[in-house]
Amino acid sequence: MSVYPLTGIVRPYAWGSRTSIAELQGRPAPTGEPEAELWLGAHPDDPATVIRPDGPITLDTLIASDPAGQLGADVAGEFGPRLPYLMKVLAAESPLSLQAHPDAEYAKQAYARQQADPSLPRNYTDAYHKPEMLVALTPFEALCGFRSPSDSAAAIEALGIPSLAPVVDALRAGDLRTAVGTLLTWPDADRKPLVEAVLEAGNELAARLAGHYPGDPGVLVALLLNHVRLDPGQAIWMPAGNLHAYLRGTGVELMAASDNVLRGGLTPKRVDVDELLRVLVFEVLDDPILPATPVGPGVETWAVPVRDFVLYAVDLDGTRPPTEVPAHGARIVVTVSGDLFVGQSVDGTPVDVPAGSAAYAPASAGHIKLAGTGRAFVAAVRS
Repeated sequence: MSVYPLTGIVRPYAWGSRTSIAELQGRPAPTGEPEAELWLGAHPDDPATVIRPDGPITLDTLIASDPAGQLGADVAGEFGPRLPYLMKVLAAESPLSLQAHPDAEYAKQAYARQQADPSLPRNYTDAYHKPEMLVALTPFEALCGFRSPSDSAAAIEALGIPSLAPVVDALRAGDLRTAVGTLLTWPDADRKPLVEAVLEAGNELAARLAGHYPGDPGVLVALLLNHVRLDPGQAIWMPAGNLHAYLRGTGVELMAASDNVLRGGLTPKRVDVDELLRVLVFEVLDDPILPATPVGPGVETWAVPVRDFVLYAVDLDGTRPPTEVPAHGARIVVTVSGDLFVGQSVDGTPVDVPAGSAAYAPASAGHIKLAGTGRAFVAAVRS
């Protein structure tokens, strides 16, 4: 088999950018509505389309028609007839929700309980976990994982709000669960005055978030998290149970192919604090930044402790011969700058993948090589 062009789906969430994805793809900007995520995968909610000589076909349909040929026999045997990862280009103009994702075992059990009992809240769309990583394409801001409770206690105490004393006490005792639970279950009638008091205290991050979500106690929970600023090329890793929120910027995101999200605030979408507290891991994340590891000339990767996916970045300056990507199985390539050529098409010529476009290589295509000038990311299942 050969390599084929791949067309993704843009999702228009309200927090998205009107310029980033359009400019990446060479379309007029600003766009008429926000463009938040470019989905490149086989998730059934918005599968990408493979452009083949015999006509376009959605990637999920193609994989279901020949799991072993598309995924590789080992991946199909482990994950079934589904691509276990989902690749996105994410462009945040304003903050996303405060959220976390379940681990694999909890997701499986919770989804089964939900399917068996229609009276339960519909928190889960599938039975899979959703660990994820993001590599910044622009300067990127995020909240990712709990910082030291003593540092958080100092930040909350500095606000000078007497009613927050129980939260400060819990943090001083290292009790993150009580601190987070207290804030997210703050009495409805007292939320707006609390956030207004935070604004008067002059905390810059809290003020920014409250400008988008006035009266939301997630504004205070944000102060318990690592405030991460990424340079282009840096990455963050968000394991199961990690409380996080993207604030602004554009990046390439790779995750397990799930849409299970538990939200606690900073969103107009459905919030389920009780369920979020069940899946959260109340541990300090000392360093959310994930270091890159060179694996060859112009090729680097990031070590993640899951089997579902691996991400490679490939940088080509036009002087080196075609570069082989050390990945197997079903691969998705997205170019983020320049103009690259991938593998061999059905007629024997390389597939042109300019900035903002993508290509798909099934397992049966064998090794693939990239040529040209620019930067691309390649997603695959970790071997």
